[in-house]
Amino acid sequence: MREDGPVTAGAHRHDYGHAPGFDGPRREPGTGELVKQAAQQVSELMRAELRLAVAELKDKGRHAGTGAGMFGGAALVALYGVAVLLAAVVAAIAVALPVWAAALIVGGFLMLVAGVLAMMGRSQTRKATPPKPEQAMDGARQTVAELKERATHR
Repeated sequence: MREDGPVTAGAHRHDYGHAPGFDGPRREPGTGELVKQAAQQVSELMRAELRLAVAELKDKGRHAGTGAGMFGGAALVALYGVAVLLAAVVAAIAVALPVWAAALIVGGFLMLVAGVLAMMGRSQTRKATPPKPEQAMDGARQTVAELKERATHR
């Protein structure tokens, strides 16, 4: 036995008028504090979602870039293939006609196809100008006008 009292293994000094781990009645947060916490949590959630979206877009962008490069390579190889096929067409026609006439026929046909495609492209381009979302802008203008009207009637 020690001079300051008996020693018991694992014994702790407790304030017997107070339960361990209990600091009295808990104060419930007020409405303002709850709103503040909710706003912080929503803000944190939005930041996390934004980080996820950025990471996802980077990954998709990387895949899109790789895919675009592969499409470019495929287009180049296809262009060489078409050139070889056109040479074969010229050679086939050259069996019946002189080589210069066969090349002129194939070249003229290709120019005709190019002209038709150019006219179709010009038609599509005219439908795309001016490059602004006119229907969406009209809808936004109508919404703003309606909101202004409702605000003045209150």
